[in-house]
Amino acid sequence: MSLIAVRNLGVAYGAQTVLRNVDLVLERGEIVTIVGPNGSGKTSLLRAIIGANAPQSGSITLAPGLKIGYVPQRLHIDPTLPITVERFMRLTDRVPRTACQAALDAAGVPDLLKRQMSHLSGGQFQRVLLARALINRPDVLLLDEATQGLDQPGSAAFYRQIEAVRRDTGCAVLMISHELHVVMSASDRVICLNGHVCCEGAPAVVASAPEYRALFGTGTGGALALYRHDHDHHHDHDHAHSHEAAE
Repeated sequence: MSLIAVRNLGVAYGAQTVLRNVDLVLERGEIVTIVGPNGSGKTSLLRAIIGANAPQSGSITLAPGLKIGYVPQRLHIDPTLPITVERFMRLTDRVPRTACQAALDAAGVPDLLKRQMSHLSGGQFQRVLLARALINRPDVLLLDEATQGLDQPGSAAFYRQIEAVRRDTGCAVLMISHELHVVMSASDRVICLNGHVCCEGAPAVVASAPEYRALFGTGTGGALALYRHDHDHHHDHDHAHSHEAAE
């Protein structure tokens, strides 16, 4: 069965509907990226999947025993609070030091165990959040714009690490990103969201879909060149599915 199956999902805050008629399926081992303008419901969708938002309608089915690792958009830690990376990673789960170290290795920052959280760069901080999400070897990694605030090289390096995590652990990845150039090179499938699913499919196909271009314009030619350079395999059966807005 699918790891996550979202069917006809609706989410509302009071009288404001933020998501309607959303379908999403995540299979084992795939990287799926959700893109969309601000206010399109991307974070609300992830929050519904982890159980932080109650659906107004529809259903969310998780595979039995599914383990989810979650990397939030941002996390504020008081800079005056003396806390090492190891202690931060063990705050909610008394995992052994070896597990902390293995997770840091997987996140690409093996030398940070004893560092103070307040001394980390933005990129290092995000890698520690990634390591914390990986510590219990999840089946699915959820990332909510995890590179916000990083520069382009830092973002690209972070997403290459995500691809390495998928390759080495086999976990599936569902992520939100506003960085279209990265999405095109790092994703198996892209879902374009704007309160509903506008279109979905292989990155190259979605980027040429009218619904996508209506939201983002046509300035992603460089992203497609990057995508074609990085992917020497073909998705034989991938195609973009258009979804009309449900009125």
